[in-house]
Amino acid sequence: MKKNEQMRHSERKRVELDFQWPELPLNIVLVEPSIPPNTGNISRLCAGTGSRLHLVEPLGFDLSEKQIRRAGLDYWDSVDLTTYPNLETFFEKNASGNKYFFSTAGHQSYSEVAYAPGDYLIFGNESVGLPDELLARYPEQVCNIPIQLDYVRSLNLSNCAAIVLYEALRQINLK
Repeated sequence: MKKNEQMRHSERKRVELDFQWPELPLNIVLVEPSIPPNTGNISRLCAGTGSRLHLVEPLGFDLSEKQIRRAGLDYWDSVDLTTYPNLETFFEKNASGNKYFFSTAGHQSYSEVAYAPGDYLIFGNESVGLPDELLARYPEQVCNIPIQLDYVRSLNLSNCAAIVLYEALRQINLK
């Protein structure tokens, strides 16, 4: 039996679907995240998909905080995590690769992008999103997830990361 094949509190066996994971992992980038459970959930998402997690400081929490460890459960050892002191350092160290920025200010849908292995999916702070100057610098790469703005300001950060990451993986798997 494979590691984690048996469910912990059930007799059911878990099934790993046949899926072509990209050789060059996708990258989730969180710019100044402030809510520990969101980052913890996204770390678990990255562990489960083999994606890399990049955190741009300042963070609104300490990575050793109980809330973030709990949200990531026991998956943190499986996360390829890099932190950066600021956006400039992130861009210097990751000069190559397509970069897509997700914001309610975007004019193209996240599903219209042709994602490729190694792409960077960049998300902003839960309260204010990505900086306006960053969105202005890369207008063609700013993407949006359709929502009804009459009812909500935005979607939860970890939900957005999951929606976009799985669309990118779906597209790459079809190639």
